[in-house]
Amino acid sequence: MFDRDKWNEILEALSANVFRTVLTAFGVFWGIFILVILLAAGNGLENGVKKGFDGMATNTMFMWTQTTSKAYKGLPQVRNYNFKNADVPALKANFPDLLYVSPRNQLGGYQGTNNVIRNDKTGAYTVYGDYPELIKQESMSITKGRFVNQQDILNKRKVAVIGEGVISELYEKGEEPIGTYIKINGVNFMIVGVYHSRNNNNGGAEAAQKNIFMPFTTFQQAFNYGDTVGWMALTAKDGASITELKKGIMDFMRSRHSIHPDDDRAIGNFDLYEEFSKIQGLFMILRFIAYFVGTLVLLSGIIGISNIMLIVVKERTKEIGIRRALGATPSAIRGQILTESIFLTIIAGMLGIAAATGILAIANMILDSMPSEGMMFASPSVDMTVVFIALLILIVSGLLAGFIPAQTAINVKPVDALRTE
Repeated sequence: MFDRDKWNEILEALSANVFRTVLTAFGVFWGIFILVILLAAGNGLENGVKKGFDGMATNTMFMWTQTTSKAYKGLPQVRNYNFKNADVPALKANFPDLLYVSPRNQLGGYQGTNNVIRNDKTGAYTVYGDYPELIKQESMSITKGRFVNQQDILNKRKVAVIGEGVISELYEKGEEPIGTYIKINGVNFMIVGVYHSRNNNNGGAEAAQKNIFMPFTTFQQAFNYGDTVGWMALTAKDGASITELKKGIMDFMRSRHSIHPDDDRAIGNFDLYEEFSKIQGLFMILRFIAYFVGTLVLLSGIIGISNIMLIVVKERTKEIGIRRALGATPSAIRGQILTESIFLTIIAGMLGIAAATGILAIANMILDSMPSEGMMFASPSVDMTVVFIALLILIVSGLLAGFIPAQTAINVKPVDALRTE
């Protein structure tokens, strides 16, 4: 039930020394402000990093052949070998938890060294031979036309999908690329699609737009790769971990290619899921640090409120003695002090949350007006759960801040309080 007299008394007590009250409340204001800003900054960094994985199947590993390092079954210690087309159905049959097994071939070295010609223009690009499922594993989107499809694979069609960076170098501004032809190492290919990559690795965002994709079977035939598979991209199904499947896959591939079971150098791999899990763990640590630092700053404000409430109780000792002499119970005195403490804490904390929300709104407006390509910081924000946690922290903090002063107040004997000058 609302007690007007009680709340008037609380407001009078807090406004008796406005400067002191404001300084006391500022500690709580600053603590909750720092907590929200730190959590939002951590979320912004996490959103930015995850944006780099947008559209990419993170439960994926890449696997390629390397030189063997151990002799086995009469074969020499150091030898080269290749994956074969038959490895793909064999992996699918023996590992049902694999969602995609994508064989890949690459023409040219790192960042592309191939001569691609269109009319009187030439360029150097990396050319890949792939299956249609790659679009579900890579962080790319088709902006025009289509990607490689199953009919392209079956009929070994000479079609290609090019990046926006290739268009900017080989085509005139505004020229339509779909249906045109380019010549790759002397072989003509028709352009059926244009892609945009969101992958900023291996040379940055600009280099990611300068690749060319064609059907895997066409690649093998056009460039005399025979039965060779350069490397593979393997994605596990939901509920399965590619990291847990990795050992079995590697053992299986060593067995198929007569490699010593202990030869760890013969097959190279990159576990994207393992790396992504490390990043997730890093952000969990950052969230813990944000809560830890914010709570410590908030705690300093709570200690300030507790000290001020002790001073207030000391100043009101005679008043408390009179109230006790007139029949006020210890619980009533305690409730009064605790209410004042909680009220001051919550008001200061809510102002801190409001100020942090305003800062974040401005920050998001600035970020929205800036180019987002390649940015590692995006949408700093906190969800409602954090706000509720902050409110809970404020209530508990207010109780803690007022508990000792309240106990001090009720321990004063009425007779001693009335004698206090």
